[in-house]
Amino acid sequence: MAAPQIADKQWYIVTAYANSEDRVAENLRRRIVTMNQEDKIFRVCVCNQEVPELKDGLPTGKTKIKNLYPGYLFVEMIMDDNAWYVVRNTPGVTGIAGSSGGGQKPTPVPRDEMEPVLKRMGIIDQSMYDRYSVGDRVRVIHGPLEGTEGVIDELDKTTGHMRVNTVFFGRTTPVEVEFSEVEKI
Repeated sequence: MAAPQIADKQWYIVTAYANSEDRVAENLRRRIVTMNQEDKIFRVCVCNQEVPELKDGLPTGKTKIKNLYPGYLFVEMIMDDNAWYVVRNTPGVTGIAGSSGGGQKPTPVPRDEMEPVLKRMGIIDQSMYDRYSVGDRVRVIHGPLEGTEGVIDELDKTTGHMRVNTVFFGRTTPVEVEFSEVEKI
């Protein structure tokens, strides 16, 4: 069997008990190092996002960290027997989504489904830009224009800025957004 190539790395969803995701992620990161799996397990992420703190429905001026996917961690790795063993036997890990049991390895998350999650975490990879071009329909997934849909008018792959033509009050209006704020429709 040939050795896995770096191009074989995929994202997997690891399940854990809600409210323990950060601790489980730290446990996994330590195990990756102590079990010499840095060449197979690359990133361990919890989708935390800073959100405004509310009191009686009004912003307090403070922020708090909120996990957008309670009970889940996202792990980028090359799936082989050793990496799979390290992940599934980490304290706090309850399973790996897409694993049907019986020794079957889990299936990776498709790249187009993983992309919005990565963007919410601020993880932008150059290969993501290849899926977008002028004329594509997109939706803003976070920020002040969240939920707005439009068509890419301009895309600067070096800066990550794009201009999207959207309709406000019956008129086409160009808006400037960051690449990390949109997903393809």
